[in-house]
Order: sequence, then structure tokens, then C-alpha cells
Amino acid sequence: MAGRINDEDVKAVRDAVPIDAVVSEYLQLRNAGGGNLKGLCPFHDEKSPSFQVSPSKGLFHCFGCQEGGDTITFVMKVDHLTFSESVERLAAQAGITLRYEEGGYNPAHQRGERIRLVEAHKIAAQWYAEQLATGPEADTGRIFLAERGFDQAAAVHFGVGYSPQGWDHLTRYLRGKGFTDKELTLSGLAQEGRRGPIDRFRGRLMWPIRDIGGDVVGFGARKLYETDNGPKYLNTPDTPIYRKSQVLYGIDLAKKDIAKSSRAVVVEGYTDVMACHLAGVTTAIATCGTAFGGDHIKILRRLLMDNGSARVIFTFDGDAAGQKAALRAFEDDQKFAAETYIAIAPDGMDPCDLRLAKGDEAVADLVEPRTPLFEFALRQIVVRYDLDTPAGRAAALDEAAPIVARIKNSGAQHEVAVQLAGMLGILDTQFVVKRVAQLARWARDRGGKGPAPAHGGAQPYEAAPRPAAGGPALNLRNPVYATERELLKLALQRPELVSPAFDAYGVDEFTAAPYAAVRLAVMEAGGAEYGIQDGQEYLVRVREAAPDDTVRAMVTELAVEAIMRRTVDENYAGEQLVTVRRRAVERRIRDIQSTLARLGSQGDPGQLAAVQNELWILQQYDQTLREQGAAAL
Repeated sequence: MAGRINDEDVKAVRDAVPIDAVVSEYLQLRNAGGGNLKGLCPFHDEKSPSFQVSPSKGLFHCFGCQEGGDTITFVMKVDHLTFSESVERLAAQAGITLRYEEGGYNPAHQRGERIRLVEAHKIAAQWYAEQLATGPEADTGRIFLAERGFDQAAAVHFGVGYSPQGWDHLTRYLRGKGFTDKELTLSGLAQEGRRGPIDRFRGRLMWPIRDIGGDVVGFGARKLYETDNGPKYLNTPDTPIYRKSQVLYGIDLAKKDIAKSSRAVVVEGYTDVMACHLAGVTTAIATCGTAFGGDHIKILRRLLMDNGSARVIFTFDGDAAGQKAALRAFEDDQKFAAETYIAIAPDGMDPCDLRLAKGDEAVADLVEPRTPLFEFALRQIVVRYDLDTPAGRAAALDEAAPIVARIKNSGAQHEVAVQLAGMLGILDTQFVVKRVAQLARWARDRGGKGPAPAHGGAQPYEAAPRPAAGGPALNLRNPVYATERELLKLALQRPELVSPAFDAYGVDEFTAAPYAAVRLAVMEAGGAEYGIQDGQEYLVRVREAAPDDTVRAMVTELAVEAIMRRTVDENYAGEQLVTVRRRAVERRIRDIQSTLARLGSQGDPGQLAAVQNELWILQQYDQTLREQGAAAL
């Protein structure tokens, strides 16, 4: 394997790639005040954003799940890469050539597995695209696209390509690029044949499937020839970089507009995504050969930020299969804070066919919110019952009422209950409303009160106690802990305001064990004074000096968490310095008084005099701190 990446190059990568630019590739960020940004955490499910990014410090921290770190750490965690793979990916984005401590420059075949597989897909996508653009055999593919209203420019925009019909054209090409047979089969681009690896995709139109970061991780391949005995659409199998339940086709193109407009359009196929985007509906995305599910929702929620105006519009064919898909989508509806709608063209055409028949405006009109998804689901239930009979109406109510009870907004829930009564022909509207309310109450009781508010939306002093390594729970209602926390935040975020006084503070002046550990890490990293010279490198050094991941996470948390004062200046910093020091002095005074009480009048006169002298000095120092403040430090 390749040697260790040169430390200077790692620092260059950290400095060159802004953390907010990297994080924004995966989730929507909004202003959180104090120069920080916030969004929905990509590492755990949450309803309100507790994930914060500090661009000036190059750090992120989630106050919900406690994940945190720098740009490299974020890429490692979000894409499941090793440290070296993450540095290599970021270096490639920044155009930085990395040096290695052993063996010089890293040979291509020694890179991390994910980097290699992504690179193979990138080269394959370019090769497929070239075949479609210039290969004589690709006429069938070009005709297929043209018949659906897509010209060469559209094919280039979406990276559409063509896989030749031979057995191993791509395999031989990638071998020539230095990829091993093992890498080709692991990537899903090749499969084992009788005499070795052969191309998985042959004689098909190819759509590259990219993850939210823009890397090609798989392909969707459409059958073109009658002699092809395979399925109509053949997708990349699950691989180390591709899980069909965790990718959305077109998300790389749509993510910025989804975040900007708080709106997403979910369609059924690759050509539908193309048709929507070309018609101006640039928030369209599609699943890749699987039903829309929970992992897809997680991707969208991070972009939509779950604000009240967010909209998700599903387009499905009007046939029975399309209706079934819509009902499956409704099963996950309540995982969205966004409002969900369904759009079905009156004649049952999908967006691609609709664009061909009626033009771009018809596609844009189709995806305007029409029917709430819950209303569609209710109508699909109601239509199965004989509403002319009391028994039929009662049975329909029994099946439909729990669906209405799941609607999050209580006002909307009441309104839909009234609509349900009308659908069923039940004249006693209040009976239906009460039935729905009762079911909703039972559901709440079974589920409990739900999770507590995320820490990112509340003051740190109101945070629930949580265990900390090496000490008791950090109850931030405790003013001692709160002040120590504030001083450490200043030392990490605004070292110029607390230096050089802070560097003279002892570890024992911090009563909470985790805070004492952070103080020690600052000391071992060169002190807060070093932070004045190079803020980002200072934080890197403090995190590296942390003895374990728990303390390292605490450092990150304190470096990102907002300081509890709108105006942060020398006066405020001085108040924290003085408060922490005075409490340390008061603790020492109490200890000495306890010692004097134990010695009593029977103690050694010399020892008594020394202890009394120390007590007098500390009392005078405490009085001076009280009167002069930070000037006495």
C-alpha cells in the first residue's frame, strides 16, 4: 500500500476546500448566526436542524448525535471513506498533487477501493458517451432518443451513452487504463464469463447514475434490441459504492434547485427526468429500479430542510401499477414535514410522452400541486366500498380514518376529516372528526411524546445532561459548568480575546472532567496564543492532541457552538476569565480553611503560619479580582 500522505499536503487540502462548499453538496445550509450555518444532520434522522458548520474554523458539529470534525472527517463519514481516500478526493477537487512519505507519489493502483471504483465509473461513463456520439453501431440508441424528443445536446447534458454489443469492449478498455479484473467485477461494470470477465452492459442505452456529490456510482441500461433476452432496464447491482435504495437519478443536477425552491418532483424513469428538466422542471428526480422509500426520503429531507412550505410532488402513470406506487409512497408520507402531492396526467401519459405530445408547458403544468397524496390515497380506499349501504360506509371509515389520523398538522387533520365525511356520505360530520381525533390520540399515546427538541435550536444552558467521559453528566444549568464551557469556546473560537491570560490557567481550574481534558489538549497544542497565528491549524492541533474520540468530539462541539453573547468582545471574555479564576480561588480558600480547621490550635506553629499566610494572599487576590476584574489576572 502507499505511504502516509505528507502532513503539509493534508493541511493544504484542508485550507483549499471550504467545508461549507463540501457540506452543501449533501444538504441545504442556512444562516445560523455568528458566522455559522445549519442544516439537517446527514448522520441521523431529525426534524429540526441541529447540524452546524463553521466555515471560518473549517469544522462541523451536530448537537443531536455529537458527530463532528473537519472537512476531511465529514467526507470520511458521509461517504464511508478512509482518511487517505477522503484526502485524495478533496485533493482532486482542489487540483492538489499529493506527496507520500514512503514511496513518493501514490501510484494509481494503490488508491483506496472507493476512489478506484468511482474512477472506473467516471472513465466508463465518458467512454459510453463517446460511443453514443460517434460510434456507428449507436444509431439505434440515437434514434431511440430522437423519437422521444432528445437531441445530442440533451444526451450530453445528462451524460447518456451507449454500450456496444460485443462481449468485452469496455473491459478491455478499462484494463488498458490500469484497472484489474477484480476491480471491474467488484464495480459491477463487468461480470464473470466462461473465459474471464465480460461487459455487464452490452447493446444498451446507458444513463450514468450519480450520487449527491456528483460521482458516477452506477448505470441504468435500457434494452434496444429484440435479440436481447435481458430485462427492459438493467441496473448496476449493489456494490461497495452503489445501493439502489440509496440513490436518486438526477439528484446531482436537481439538488440546488430543490434546496432553493423547497420543492422536489419524483418521477418514474430516466427519460421522465430528462423531459422534466428540459421543460424547465429542474427539481425532477427518479428512483433507480426500486420503489420510493425511507432512504430516498432521507436524501430529500436534507435538501428540503423540512420547512412548512416544502412540497414533494409524485408523478405516476394512471394505470393500476402507478396507483399502487402512489399508495406505497403514501406509506412513507408522514416521514416528510413537507406537503406531498400526486400528479397524474388525465390521459395517463408520463412526463416524457406528455412533452412529446403537448410540449414543455404541459409538463410544467402537470407537476403543479394538484391533489394531496393523502386525498388520492383516501379516494383509492373509498372507491372499493359500496357507499350506498351503512355497512359499506362504516367499513370504508374504518380503513380511511387511521390514514387521516396520521396527518401531522391538527388543523389540516380536522379539515380532511370533514372531507372524508363528505366522500363517504356520512351526514354526521362531527362523528367522523371525533373518530379521527380519537385514533390520532391513541397513536400519540402509543408513540409517547416523541423526541426532545434538538440542541441546536435551544440555548446550551437548557440542554439535557449527557454523559461525559471521565466525569459526571454535564448539567449545563450548573453555572460553574456553563462558565467553564463559555471560556473554552472563547479559547477555541476567539483566542485573541483570552490570550495570554488563558494559557496561565491550570487544568484543575476546570471542574468538569471533559472540560479539563479540553484545557489540557489546548495546552499541548501550543496554547490559545498559537490560535492567534493560524486559527484553523490551531484547531487541527487541539483535536489531534485530544486523548480520545470523546474529547475530540467535545473540542469540535465547543469550536462550533455559538458563544452566548451577541457582542463578543474583550469585556465579555474578561468576565469569563475572572469568573472561572475566582471560583478556582474560592475553592482553594475553602480547602485551606478546612485544613486550618483540621490543624486547630495543636498544629505546628510554622505550618499554621504558612497556611494562614496562603489564605490571606488568596483572600486578597479574590478581592482584587472582584474590584479590578480582568486587569488583575
